[in-house]
Amino acid sequence: MVCQTIKTGTECIFMGKNGCNYNGGSCYPIVEECQGCDRVVEYPAGLYCNTYSEPQLKWLNGGCSLATHLKKTQNNNNSKKINPLKASKRNSARK
Repeated sequence: MVCQTIKTGTECIFMGKNGCNYNGGSCYPIVEECQGCDRVVEYPAGLYCNTYSEPQLKWLNGGCSLATHLKKTQNNNNSKKINPLKASKRNSARK
């Protein structure tokens, strides 16, 4: 259904015949960590996430999985972990 509370005119899965069914009856504004994300949309009531109804919950455990303004870093360790038992067997076989 179409939101009639905060995000007026947009499709919302929480909107029902009796109004917004989300926790507290409406969506929550973005938190400071969301600044700069492409998913932030400005409505007359303020800045809100286009994807999540309560963005602060996504930042509790480290970071939002859909944040577009953060670069994901990969741990590129080129050194392989070596099993010490197998390494000792290989060395003894070479002798």
